[in-house]
Amino acid sequence: MGGVFVLFGFVVAAIVAVGLIARAILRLIFLPLLLVKWLVMGVLMLVVGPILFVVGIVVFIALSLALAIPLLPLIAVAAIVLLLLKSSRRPAMV
Repeated sequence: MGGVFVLFGFVVAAIVAVGLIARAILRLIFLPLLLVKWLVMGVLMLVVGPILFVVGIVVFIALSLALAIPLLPLIAVAAIVLLLLKSSRRPAMV
């Protein structure tokens, strides 16, 4: 019975070894295509990157304004309170 388990272990190890070797061979075969893909993606990012940067800045400004506009009345009230409190204070040194 123990021999069956040993034989099964050898078969599994052989299958794993053949799979790893096949995977390494396929990676070596497809390495030039991977390098071409990296080159094409690099050139594409040189073209698309600045466009995405500008779009990101525009979206950031639009979202900032959309979130800040509801706070404008609160800022106005705070400014009025600040001006009222500042005008009624006496200077510390004369």
